Amino acid sequence: MTNSERSPEDSADTGVRVRRRSVLASAALAAGAPVSLAAPAHAPGRSAAQRSGSPRHGAAVRLVAVPAERRGVSWLRSALQVAVEIEFATIPPYLCGWWSVRNRKCDAARLIRRIVSDEMYHLGIVCNLLAALGGRPWIRDSAPAYPGPLPGGVHPGVEVCLSGLTKPFVHDVMMAIEAPSAPLTDSADDPLSIGLFYEQLLSAFLAVAPELRTDRQLHERIGEDTLRPVRTLDDVEQAIEIIKEQGEGTSHSPADAPRDGHMAHYYAFAEIYHGRQLRETGGEWRFTGPLVPFPDTRPMARVPAGGWTNPPAEAQRLLDAFDGTYAGVLEALDTAWGEGDRHSLRTAVRGMRRLQPPAEELMEIPIAGTRETYGPQFRPGG
Repeated sequence: MTNSERSPEDSADTGVRVRRRSVLASAALAAGAPVSLAAPAHAPGRSAAQRSGSPRHGAAVRLVAVPAERRGVSWLRSALQVAVEIEFATIPPYLCGWWSVRNRKCDAARLIRRIVSDEMYHLGIVCNLLAALGGRPWIRDSAPAYPGPLPGGVHPGVEVCLSGLTKPFVHDVMMAIEAPSAPLTDSADDPLSIGLFYEQLLSAFLAVAPELRTDRQLHERIGEDTLRPVRTLDDVEQAIEIIKEQGEGTSHSPADAPRDGHMAHYYAFAEIYHGRQLRETGGEWRFTGPLVPFPDTRPMARVPAGGWTNPPAEAQRLLDAFDGTYAGVLEALDTAWGEGDRHSLRTAVRGMRRLQPPAEELMEIPIAGTRETYGPQFRPGG
Protein backbone atom coordinates (compact mmCIF):
# COMPACT_ATOMS: atom_id res chain seq x y z
CA MET A 1 0.00 0.00 0.00
CA THR A 2 1.40 3.38 -0.98
CA ASN A 3 1.12 6.43 1.24
CA SER A 4 -1.58 7.85 -1.02
CA GLU A 5 -3.65 4.65 -0.71
CA ARG A 6 -3.80 4.53 3.09
CA SER A 7 -7.30 4.92 4.44
CA PRO A 8 -8.32 6.83 7.59
CA GLU A 9 -9.39 3.50 9.06
CA ASP A 10 -5.83 2.18 8.67
CA SER A 11 -4.39 5.19 10.49
CA ALA A 12 -6.95 5.05 13.27
CA ASP A 13 -6.54 1.40 14.14
CA THR A 14 -5.43 1.30 17.78
CA GLY A 15 -3.83 -2.10 17.55
CA VAL A 16 -1.66 -1.00 14.65
CA ARG A 17 -0.55 2.11 16.57
CA VAL A 18 0.47 0.05 19.60
CA ARG A 19 2.48 -2.33 17.43
CA ARG A 20 4.21 0.55 15.69
CA ARG A 21 5.25 2.07 19.00
CA SER A 22 6.72 -1.26 20.15
CA VAL A 23 8.59 -1.57 16.87
CA LEU A 24 10.05 1.90 17.31
CA ALA A 25 11.11 1.02 20.83
CA SER A 26 13.00 -2.07 19.69
CA ALA A 27 14.61 -0.13 16.83
CA ALA A 28 15.66 2.59 19.24
CA LEU A 29 17.21 0.01 21.56
CA ALA A 30 19.14 -1.43 18.64
CA ALA A 31 20.42 2.00 17.68
CA GLY A 32 22.45 2.32 20.89
CA ALA A 33 23.94 5.44 22.41
CA PRO A 34 24.86 8.46 20.26
CA VAL A 35 28.35 8.64 18.82
CA SER A 36 30.07 11.96 19.43
CA LEU A 37 30.79 14.17 16.42
CA ALA A 38 33.56 16.33 17.82
CA ALA A 39 34.57 19.50 16.05
CA PRO A 40 37.90 19.16 14.20
CA ALA A 41 41.02 20.68 15.66
CA HIS A 42 41.29 23.18 12.78
CA ALA A 43 37.76 24.57 13.31
CA PRO A 44 37.61 28.12 14.65
CA GLY A 45 35.40 28.89 17.66
CA ARG A 46 31.72 29.56 17.07
CA SER A 47 30.39 33.05 17.60
CA ALA A 48 27.86 33.88 20.29
CA ALA A 49 25.18 34.25 17.62
CA GLN A 50 25.95 30.80 16.23
CA ARG A 51 25.92 29.22 19.68
CA SER A 52 22.48 30.63 20.42
CA GLY A 53 21.09 29.68 17.02
CA SER A 54 19.34 31.83 14.44
CA PRO A 55 16.66 34.36 15.42
CA ARG A 56 14.06 31.77 14.36
CA HIS A 57 15.64 29.00 16.40
CA GLY A 58 12.67 28.64 18.75
CA ALA A 59 9.90 29.62 16.33
CA ALA A 60 8.27 26.18 16.25
CA VAL A 61 8.30 25.95 20.03
CA ARG A 62 6.64 29.36 20.32
CA LEU A 63 4.05 28.48 17.70
CA VAL A 64 3.12 25.21 19.39
CA ALA A 65 2.68 27.13 22.66
CA VAL A 66 -0.12 29.23 21.11
CA PRO A 67 -3.53 27.93 22.32
CA ALA A 68 -5.42 26.01 19.65
CA GLU A 69 -8.31 28.47 19.63
CA ARG A 70 -5.93 31.30 18.66
CA ARG A 71 -4.42 29.52 15.67
CA GLY A 72 -5.69 31.06 12.47
CA VAL A 73 -4.43 31.55 8.93
CA SER A 74 -1.56 33.77 10.10
CA TRP A 75 -0.46 31.04 12.51
CA LEU A 76 -0.58 28.48 9.71
CA ARG A 77 1.53 30.68 7.42
CA SER A 78 4.14 31.18 10.13
CA ALA A 79 4.23 27.46 10.92
CA LEU A 80 4.57 26.55 7.24
CA GLN A 81 7.52 28.94 6.82
CA VAL A 82 9.21 27.10 9.70
CA ALA A 83 8.39 23.81 7.92
CA VAL A 84 10.02 25.18 4.74
CA GLU A 85 13.17 25.95 6.72
CA ILE A 86 13.20 22.53 8.40
CA GLU A 87 12.79 20.62 5.15
CA PHE A 88 15.41 22.64 3.33
CA ALA A 89 17.92 22.36 6.19
CA THR A 90 18.13 18.58 5.73
CA ILE A 91 19.15 18.71 2.05
CA PRO A 92 22.75 20.11 2.21
CA PRO A 93 24.01 17.62 4.86
CA TYR A 94 22.40 14.70 3.05
CA LEU A 95 23.91 15.84 -0.24
CA CYS A 96 27.37 16.03 1.34
CA GLY A 97 27.02 12.49 2.62
CA TRP A 98 25.85 11.26 -0.79
CA TRP A 99 28.50 13.10 -2.81
CA SER A 100 31.24 11.69 -0.59
CA VAL A 101 30.37 8.09 -1.55
CA ARG A 102 32.66 6.95 -4.38
CA ASN A 103 30.48 4.12 -5.73
CA ARG A 104 27.05 5.57 -6.49
CA LYS A 105 25.64 2.11 -7.23
CA CYS A 106 26.19 0.73 -3.72
CA ASP A 107 23.26 0.23 -1.32
CA ALA A 108 24.18 3.15 0.93
CA ALA A 109 24.44 5.60 -1.97
CA ARG A 110 21.11 4.52 -3.40
CA LEU A 111 19.40 4.88 -0.01
CA ILE A 112 20.77 8.39 0.54
CA ARG A 113 20.00 9.52 -3.01
CA ARG A 114 16.39 8.40 -2.60
CA ILE A 115 16.11 10.28 0.70
CA VAL A 116 17.51 13.48 -0.84
CA SER A 117 14.81 13.23 -3.50
CA ASP A 118 12.16 12.71 -0.80
CA GLU A 119 13.34 15.82 1.05
CA MET A 120 13.08 17.90 -2.11
CA TYR A 121 9.56 16.56 -2.53
CA HIS A 122 8.71 17.44 1.08
CA LEU A 123 10.04 20.96 0.51
CA GLY A 124 7.74 21.25 -2.49
CA ILE A 125 4.76 20.06 -0.44
CA VAL A 126 5.16 22.65 2.31
CA CYS A 127 5.82 25.39 -0.27
CA ASN A 128 2.58 24.45 -2.02
CA LEU A 129 0.74 24.48 1.31
CA LEU A 130 2.05 27.96 2.08
CA ALA A 131 1.14 29.22 -1.39
CA ALA A 132 -2.34 27.73 -0.92
CA LEU A 133 -2.83 30.15 1.98
CA GLY A 134 -1.68 33.14 -0.05
CA GLY A 135 1.77 33.09 1.54
CA ARG A 136 5.17 33.08 -0.10
CA PRO A 137 7.99 30.74 0.97
CA TRP A 138 11.27 32.55 1.73
CA ILE A 139 14.12 30.13 1.11
CA ARG A 140 17.23 32.18 0.41
CA ASP A 141 16.70 34.57 3.33
CA SER A 142 16.21 31.64 5.72
CA ALA A 143 18.94 29.33 4.33
CA PRO A 144 20.72 27.79 7.33
CA ALA A 145 24.33 28.25 8.36
CA TYR A 146 26.18 25.08 9.30
CA PRO A 147 26.91 23.79 11.87
CA GLY A 148 23.82 24.73 13.81
CA PRO A 149 20.52 23.53 15.25
CA LEU A 150 17.53 22.48 13.23
CA PRO A 151 15.26 25.45 12.46
CA GLY A 152 12.40 26.23 14.77
CA GLY A 153 13.80 24.52 17.86
CA VAL A 154 12.71 21.01 16.84
CA HIS A 155 14.88 18.15 18.08
CA PRO A 156 16.77 20.39 20.52
CA GLY A 157 20.32 19.25 21.09
CA VAL A 158 20.82 18.00 17.55
CA GLU A 159 23.58 19.91 15.76
CA VAL A 160 23.42 19.66 12.00
CA CYS A 161 26.78 19.87 10.27
CA LEU A 162 28.25 19.25 6.83
CA SER A 163 30.60 16.30 6.49
CA GLY A 164 31.47 13.32 4.40
CA LEU A 165 29.71 10.08 5.25
CA THR A 166 30.99 8.49 8.46
CA LYS A 167 29.22 6.32 11.01
CA PRO A 168 29.10 9.18 13.57
CA PHE A 169 27.63 11.47 10.90
CA VAL A 170 24.95 8.90 10.02
CA HIS A 171 24.03 8.37 13.67
CA ASP A 172 24.33 11.84 15.18
CA VAL A 173 23.07 13.89 12.23
CA MET A 174 21.06 11.82 9.75
CA MET A 175 19.34 9.48 12.20
CA ALA A 176 18.95 12.25 14.78
CA ILE A 177 17.12 14.49 12.30
CA GLU A 178 14.75 11.70 11.26
CA ALA A 179 14.13 10.25 14.74
CA PRO A 180 10.47 9.18 15.07
CA SER A 181 8.29 11.27 17.35
CA ALA A 182 7.23 8.40 19.63
CA PRO A 183 8.62 6.89 21.67
CA LEU A 184 12.16 7.78 20.62
CA THR A 185 11.84 11.46 21.49
CA ASP A 186 9.29 11.32 24.31
CA SER A 187 11.52 12.89 26.93
CA ALA A 188 12.04 16.21 28.64
CA ASP A 189 15.25 16.65 26.66
CA ASP A 190 13.42 16.55 23.32
CA PRO A 191 9.98 18.14 23.81
CA LEU A 192 9.34 18.88 20.14
CA SER A 193 10.13 16.54 17.29
CA ILE A 194 9.51 17.27 13.61
CA GLY A 195 6.68 14.74 13.60
CA LEU A 196 4.92 16.35 16.56
CA PHE A 197 5.27 19.76 14.92
CA TYR A 198 3.56 18.43 11.78
CA GLU A 199 0.78 16.93 13.90
CA GLN A 200 0.12 20.38 15.37
CA LEU A 201 0.17 21.88 11.88
CA LEU A 202 -2.35 19.38 10.58
CA SER A 203 -4.65 19.87 13.58
CA ALA A 204 -4.69 23.61 12.95
CA PHE A 205 -5.47 23.13 9.25
CA LEU A 206 -8.43 20.89 10.08
CA ALA A 207 -9.73 23.31 12.73
CA VAL A 208 -9.36 26.49 10.66
CA ALA A 209 -10.47 24.91 7.37
CA PRO A 210 -9.00 27.78 5.34
CA GLU A 211 -9.80 28.56 1.73
CA LEU A 212 -7.06 27.05 -0.47
CA ARG A 213 -5.74 28.83 -3.56
CA THR A 214 -4.01 27.08 -6.45
CA ASP A 215 -2.70 30.01 -8.52
CA ARG A 216 0.91 29.82 -7.23
CA GLN A 217 1.06 26.13 -6.40
CA LEU A 218 3.23 23.95 -8.62
CA HIS A 219 2.63 20.60 -10.31
CA GLU A 220 5.91 18.84 -11.06
CA ARG A 221 7.58 15.43 -11.01
CA ILE A 222 10.22 15.25 -8.27
CA GLY A 223 12.18 12.00 -8.22
CA GLU A 224 9.76 9.11 -7.78
CA ASP A 225 6.98 11.41 -6.56
CA THR A 226 4.68 13.91 -8.22
CA LEU A 227 4.09 17.24 -6.52
CA ARG A 228 0.45 18.25 -6.95
CA PRO A 229 -1.55 21.30 -5.86
CA VAL A 230 -3.57 20.89 -2.66
CA ARG A 231 -7.20 21.79 -3.24
CA THR A 232 -9.04 20.27 -0.28
CA LEU A 233 -8.44 19.50 3.39
CA ASP A 234 -8.18 15.84 2.41
CA ASP A 235 -5.28 16.83 0.13
CA VAL A 236 -3.66 18.71 3.02
CA GLU A 237 -4.00 15.76 5.37
CA GLN A 238 -2.59 13.33 2.82
CA ALA A 239 0.35 15.63 2.02
CA ILE A 240 1.36 16.03 5.67
CA GLU A 241 0.98 12.31 6.34
CA ILE A 242 3.27 11.55 3.40
CA ILE A 243 6.00 13.75 4.92
CA LYS A 244 5.68 11.98 8.27
CA GLU A 245 5.51 8.47 6.82
CA GLN A 246 8.44 8.90 4.47
CA GLY A 247 10.77 10.47 6.96
CA GLU A 248 10.50 12.87 9.83
CA GLY A 249 8.43 11.86 12.79
CA THR A 250 7.13 8.64 11.34
CA SER A 251 5.10 6.50 13.71
CA HIS A 252 4.98 3.59 11.29
CA SER A 253 6.95 0.40 11.54
CA PRO A 254 9.08 -1.01 8.73
CA ALA A 255 6.23 -3.48 8.15
CA ASP A 256 4.10 -0.56 6.99
CA ALA A 257 6.50 0.43 4.21
CA PRO A 258 4.93 1.42 0.88
CA ARG A 259 4.51 -1.17 -1.85
CA ASP A 260 7.75 -0.01 -3.48
CA GLY A 261 9.64 -1.36 -0.45
CA HIS A 262 11.05 1.97 0.74
CA MET A 263 11.46 2.30 4.48
CA ALA A 264 11.12 5.57 6.34
CA HIS A 265 14.31 7.62 6.38
CA TYR A 266 15.22 6.81 9.98
CA TYR A 267 15.29 3.09 9.26
CA ALA A 268 17.18 3.49 5.99
CA PHE A 269 19.90 5.51 7.72
CA ALA A 270 19.93 3.02 10.58
CA GLU A 271 20.64 0.19 8.14
CA ILE A 272 23.67 2.11 6.86
CA TYR A 273 24.83 2.72 10.43
CA HIS A 274 24.40 -0.89 11.59
CA GLY A 275 25.58 -2.40 8.32
CA ARG A 276 22.62 -4.73 8.05
CA GLN A 277 19.03 -4.63 6.89
CA LEU A 278 16.26 -4.51 9.45
CA ARG A 279 14.39 -7.76 9.98
CA GLU A 280 11.60 -8.94 12.28
CA THR A 281 12.54 -11.84 14.55
CA GLY A 282 10.35 -13.11 17.37
CA GLY A 283 8.09 -10.07 17.20
CA GLU A 284 10.98 -7.60 17.44
CA TRP A 285 12.81 -5.69 14.76
CA ARG A 286 16.59 -6.03 14.73
CA PHE A 287 19.39 -5.21 12.32
CA THR A 288 20.10 -8.84 11.51
CA GLY A 289 19.30 -8.98 7.78
CA PRO A 290 21.63 -9.02 4.76
CA LEU A 291 24.76 -6.90 4.93
CA VAL A 292 24.70 -3.22 3.98
CA PRO A 293 28.44 -2.59 3.66
CA PHE A 294 29.59 0.86 4.72
CA PRO A 295 30.81 2.49 1.51
CA ASP A 296 34.22 3.75 0.52
CA THR A 297 34.04 7.53 0.84
CA ARG A 298 35.94 10.70 0.12
CA PRO A 299 37.21 11.90 3.52
CA MET A 300 35.46 15.29 3.57
CA ALA A 301 36.09 17.00 6.91
CA ARG A 302 33.39 18.58 9.03
CA VAL A 303 32.94 22.14 7.76
CA PRO A 304 33.85 24.56 10.58
CA ALA A 305 31.61 27.40 11.71
CA GLY A 306 32.01 30.31 9.32
CA GLY A 307 33.36 28.10 6.55
CA TRP A 308 36.90 27.26 5.54
CA THR A 309 39.70 29.62 6.57
CA ASN A 310 42.43 30.41 4.01
CA PRO A 311 41.90 27.38 1.75
CA PRO A 312 44.35 26.87 -1.15
CA ALA A 313 43.63 28.75 -4.37
CA GLU A 314 42.04 25.79 -6.19
CA ALA A 315 39.77 25.03 -3.25
CA GLN A 316 38.75 28.68 -3.04
CA ARG A 317 37.91 28.72 -6.75
CA LEU A 318 35.69 25.68 -6.34
CA LEU A 319 34.05 27.08 -3.20
CA ASP A 320 33.23 30.31 -5.02
CA ALA A 321 31.81 28.42 -7.99
CA PHE A 322 29.74 26.18 -5.75
CA ASP A 323 28.36 29.02 -3.61
CA GLY A 324 27.51 31.07 -6.69
CA THR A 325 25.49 28.20 -8.16
CA TYR A 326 23.90 27.54 -4.77
CA ALA A 327 22.78 31.18 -4.53
CA GLY A 328 21.17 30.79 -7.95
CA VAL A 329 19.32 27.67 -6.79
CA LEU A 330 17.89 29.53 -3.79
CA GLU A 331 16.81 32.50 -5.91
CA ALA A 332 15.12 30.17 -8.42
CA LEU A 333 13.24 28.40 -5.61
CA ASP A 334 12.04 31.74 -4.24
CA THR A 335 10.84 32.76 -7.69
CA ALA A 336 9.17 29.40 -8.34
CA TRP A 337 6.65 29.79 -5.52
CA GLY A 338 6.66 33.57 -5.47
CA GLU A 339 5.31 33.62 -9.01
CA GLY A 340 3.99 30.08 -9.47
CA ASP A 341 6.67 29.50 -12.11
CA ARG A 342 7.42 25.88 -13.03
CA HIS A 343 10.33 27.01 -15.20
CA SER A 344 12.09 28.47 -12.16
CA LEU A 345 11.60 25.21 -10.24
CA ARG A 346 13.19 23.29 -13.11
CA THR A 347 16.03 25.84 -13.17
CA ALA A 348 16.59 25.17 -9.46
CA VAL A 349 16.68 21.41 -10.04
CA ARG A 350 19.23 21.80 -12.84
CA GLY A 351 21.29 24.04 -10.56
CA MET A 352 21.28 21.39 -7.84
CA ARG A 353 22.74 18.92 -10.32
CA ARG A 354 25.50 21.40 -11.23
CA LEU A 355 26.57 21.52 -7.58
CA GLN A 356 27.86 17.96 -7.68
CA PRO A 357 31.06 18.35 -9.78
CA PRO A 358 32.66 21.15 -7.73
CA ALA A 359 31.62 19.39 -4.52
CA GLU A 360 33.36 16.19 -5.55
CA GLU A 361 36.46 18.08 -6.69
CA LEU A 362 36.63 19.82 -3.31
CA MET A 363 36.47 16.45 -1.60
CA GLU A 364 39.65 15.43 -3.41
CA ILE A 365 41.70 18.41 -2.13
CA PRO A 366 43.53 17.53 1.11
CA ILE A 367 43.55 19.81 4.14
CA ALA A 368 47.17 20.46 5.12
CA GLY A 369 48.29 18.47 8.14
CA THR A 370 45.29 16.12 8.10
CA ARG A 371 44.03 13.04 6.29
CA GLU A 372 40.79 14.84 5.47
CA THR A 373 39.67 16.91 2.51
CA TYR A 374 37.66 20.05 1.83
CA GLY A 375 33.99 20.03 0.92
CA PRO A 376 31.15 22.42 0.08
CA GLN A 377 30.13 24.90 2.76
CA PHE A 378 26.75 25.98 1.33
CA ARG A 379 27.22 29.71 1.86
CA PRO A 380 25.10 31.61 -0.70
CA GLY A 381 26.62 34.91 0.34
CA GLY A 382 30.13 33.65 -0.39
